[in-house]
Amino acid sequence: MRFEKDGSALVCRRMGETLRIEAWGQDAFRVRAAMSPTFTGNDWALTEEVKNVDTQITIAEEDFWVGDGTIAKQPIATIINGRLKAVVNFAGVLSFYRDDALILREYFRFYGGTLSKESRCLKLVNREWKGIIGGSEYALNVKFESNKGEKLFGMGQYQQDIMNLKGCVLELAQRNSQISVPFAVSSLGYGFLWNNPAVGRVTFGMNYTEWVARATKEMDYWITVADTPKQILANYTAVTGHAELFPEDLMGLWQCKLRYRTQDEVLTVARQYQKEGIKIDQIVIDFFHWTVQGDWKFDKTYWPDPKAMVDELHSMGIKVIVSVWPSVDRKSENFGPMMEQGLLIRTERGAAQTYDYQGDCVEIDPFNPETRKYIWEVCKKNYYDYGIDAFWLDNSEPDYGVYDFENYRYAAGPALAVSNLYPQLYSRAYYDGMKKENRGEVVNLLRSAWAGSQKYGNVVWSGDVPSTFEAFADQIQCGLNMGLAGIPWWTTDIGGFMTDDVNDPDFRQLLIRWYQFAVYSPVLRMHGDRGPYNIPPLDDRDWGGGYLHTGQPNELWSYGEDNYAIMKDYYNIRIAMHDYIKELYREAHENGSPLLRTMFYEFPEDEICWTLQDQYMFGEKYLVAPILHLNEWTRNVYLPAGTWKLTSTGKVYEGGCTVSVDAPITYMPVFEKQ
Repeated sequence: MRFEKDGSALVCRRMGETLRIEAWGQDAFRVRAAMSPTFTGNDWALTEEVKNVDTQITIAEEDFWVGDGTIAKQPIATIINGRLKAVVNFAGVLSFYRDDALILREYFRFYGGTLSKESRCLKLVNREWKGIIGGSEYALNVKFESNKGEKLFGMGQYQQDIMNLKGCVLELAQRNSQISVPFAVSSLGYGFLWNNPAVGRVTFGMNYTEWVARATKEMDYWITVADTPKQILANYTAVTGHAELFPEDLMGLWQCKLRYRTQDEVLTVARQYQKEGIKIDQIVIDFFHWTVQGDWKFDKTYWPDPKAMVDELHSMGIKVIVSVWPSVDRKSENFGPMMEQGLLIRTERGAAQTYDYQGDCVEIDPFNPETRKYIWEVCKKNYYDYGIDAFWLDNSEPDYGVYDFENYRYAAGPALAVSNLYPQLYSRAYYDGMKKENRGEVVNLLRSAWAGSQKYGNVVWSGDVPSTFEAFADQIQCGLNMGLAGIPWWTTDIGGFMTDDVNDPDFRQLLIRWYQFAVYSPVLRMHGDRGPYNIPPLDDRDWGGGYLHTGQPNELWSYGEDNYAIMKDYYNIRIAMHDYIKELYREAHENGSPLLRTMFYEFPEDEICWTLQDQYMFGEKYLVAPILHLNEWTRNVYLPAGTWKLTSTGKVYEGGCTVSVDAPITYMPVFEKQ
């Protein structure tokens, strides 16, 4: 191993590998390695400018146990940035220390050992590079020792009933309802970003942690230390970016369903809300309002005057968001030009098709800046210039017909190497264009994200999830882990997306419980595909805005008077919290704090709070205990130390214990911190 200083960075060279460790923000390092003397220069998620800091670098020798009882001298290097220290031994094995206490060490099991008497004959190395035949990328496997008793959170959104990710295997890939945001928060007081958009896998095993990139040119990760999860998030968002200030006029109710088929339907719903005295902040126009996928324009048959529609909605104080997809049907007027100019995803073999829902489609390649320019110019002309306020960037993973990542290629390289960055670049096409128009804050709705997506005006929702209590419970941990991954603007389809029968009393109970939760979440948004599907299409064409099905009504009054009364009461709670929610969004903007917070985020010294996933804090003030089971009319709630008031009755409780409280259908238990 050869060590050298490069300014404030430590560079290590061994067996063709170049390893570079440098200060990158407060109490943090960026660690890169490549099987070449130079790096690609990609910052990936680390987009923010960081101050230059003086590091302490020491290159020395240490005693090394050879294995036959003898001692030899070998080089060792240390670099320190504030409270974080990294040590590299002669075999290139990295160890990280927080205030001189070991928190993370690479896993190495090779004859001769590297760490005291950890000699093994397994020939397992800490960083394994395997060249991909015929390409310049490598398959990369990086291992770390597993810390006993450690808890791990964050990493984005995975549809499972597990919040503590220790022991989990997570695919590092984007899918409908699965969002890979590879930043983990450890109970040991560190945060770790896998700063690599390659498709792969992480295993937080009990024996070791393993990060796998299926195709990459370099290893790149970032690590920080702090006393609390809040400070870890502050350090992380300082280097990856902060969410902007959320507009006050979008903090209330968003109205949506699958799908409003005509501008008359949209206006009828908006007028009825106005008549009911309920202010909706935004109404959503869902998919297949267009001619064919990739035309990115209204079907004039059913949307004859979009500008007049938008003008009337604006006069009611309602903003308008419209769904666009990244798929381009071969019948689209844009397919030929985009294919000719190389603006669509390429397939490595077989037919040029990436998506097959309601058409033979190829999806756009947002890694190409010309693609982003093209789609924005079309959408600006056909939507934004009519006054449309925002875009619902659906299918933003993208949603492939077959998730065969090795068969797709982007302008930036093979999908295996960069695909996880797709939703962020897709959102940039609209964010950058809208910023140039300077019409106010940019707030778009997406189904996927990656590390740093919080910078680009992304409200991320949890995807097309089932209308079940089991799925509802999963969304709680999804939202909490998304917040810990740095994505504070998050929402769900109230009641779930897929409903067989809106008249089923069990579904209506689920809807109310989900709605109550949504009032205490970042964005309150009605949406869903509501069966039964007995509403005939508007015409018999096999294209355009009239042929596809629509679901049952999904407005607040659609589920009976009793449920309407409950939803109106909770709507009023939401409106009354406006100033409080505004403050939470300000905090998210300033230090990265999510609105939806794990219990340990606010009470890190309470060990019980690190084990809870069925209750959470909405900011620092409200402890929320959702009802996650059918016909559940009471539930237990753990109250941390302090004084708590049950908002339904005003009864005051002393914390440090678990209490049982009533939960009639009209009320979800919420405690206010006193």
